[in-house]
Amino acid sequence: MKPLAYLMRPKSFADIVGQDHLVGKSGIITRMIETKHLFSFILYGNPGCGKTTIALATSEIAQIKAFKFNASTDNKDNLKQIINEAQFLDEAIIIVDEIHRMKKDIQDYLLPFVEDGTLILIGLTTVSPYHSVNPAIRSRCHIYKLNDLTLKDMAQVLERAQSFIDKPLTIDEDAKNYLISSANFEIRTLINNFETIALTSSDSHITLTEAQKYIQKPNVSIDANGDSYYDTLSGLQKSIRGSDVDASLHYLAKLLVADDFESLARRLLAIAYEDIGLANPTIGPRVKAAVDAARELGNPEARLPLSVIVIEMALSPKSNSAYLAIDEALADLNSGKSGNLPLHLKNTYSFDPSQKKYLYPHDYPNAWVYQQYLPDALKNRKYYHPKNNSKIERGLKERYEEIERLKENAQNKISN
Repeated sequence: MKPLAYLMRPKSFADIVGQDHLVGKSGIITRMIETKHLFSFILYGNPGCGKTTIALATSEIAQIKAFKFNASTDNKDNLKQIINEAQFLDEAIIIVDEIHRMKKDIQDYLLPFVEDGTLILIGLTTVSPYHSVNPAIRSRCHIYKLNDLTLKDMAQVLERAQSFIDKPLTIDEDAKNYLISSANFEIRTLINNFETIALTSSDSHITLTEAQKYIQKPNVSIDANGDSYYDTLSGLQKSIRGSDVDASLHYLAKLLVADDFESLARRLLAIAYEDIGLANPTIGPRVKAAVDAARELGNPEARLPLSVIVIEMALSPKSNSAYLAIDEALADLNSGKSGNLPLHLKNTYSFDPSQKKYLYPHDYPNAWVYQQYLPDALKNRKYYHPKNNSKIERGLKERYEEIERLKENAQNKISN
């Protein structure tokens, strides 16, 4: 008997949840297929949100044969075999899983066949291709981010899963919530857990107790307020951000009981750099050390370094100035505000007498000299706005303001 997750895999975009910007009625991939202009693209997003499903459904709906290639495990011989077969077809798709792991020699071999249209490339990855995928591949593909799934999306998947079960089956609402929260927003996990209960339970009515018995994950996400696991992670972050040490410890305890160490570790590292940041720059390495210690100790001792670091994080000064600064810079890039590097910053030499010479700061007093670093279109743009929340950032603020004064004096001398 084939697994339920296999039987449920959507063959049409209508059965795919949470990704209307890509496969909805006006979604970009839908439009590509309708206009018969399917371009190469890369899908990235968290595990279990539908990347492979969209790739396979695209092939099915467009009626184009698809070949699968895993960049982690397949080699050049596998690729040659795919290309040899694709050359006898009018159109062919190659679905490359874990595309960020593709080796350079395989990329070099694949690229000409993508460029001449022998293959349409659909890459899949859980990490941002802007940082992880080779520019040669990236420049030949559109890049689309998948949305994280919502509780409503997961409930829709669970409802559809029930329709695939032959026997009559009803599920209590709190049992449904438990199934959804214990799946950590991964569709495949949700379907597998539901299938386990549906096919092994002798009862046609599933209660919360029954669901817990079969799934055997702690019910930390079901409380009087109906909080989900991810709400608890959010509660931890907001409590640390708000410097409430007792609330922080409460949510840490709930997350320890949930026994999902990796999600907790990632969230603590994110908090360190998003909410504490330059007010206490050494907190990031200390969080990493605490997380590594907890991983090495294992449960139940893992709670010891984690409680120490959470208390320190809650009571630390806070600053989000770095987080705001990089988001401003990214917003400019996403809206098309950028430009070429000033010529004197490039590692090239020009015989153009108008080209300014790069000035090596270490050759000047205090290792600073005025010259333009930003592109012309952004030359006066300010992203970093320092705060006064800690002694450390006040020191950075003083240095920043001193450099700004030196810049202003230099600019005045040039204009005069």
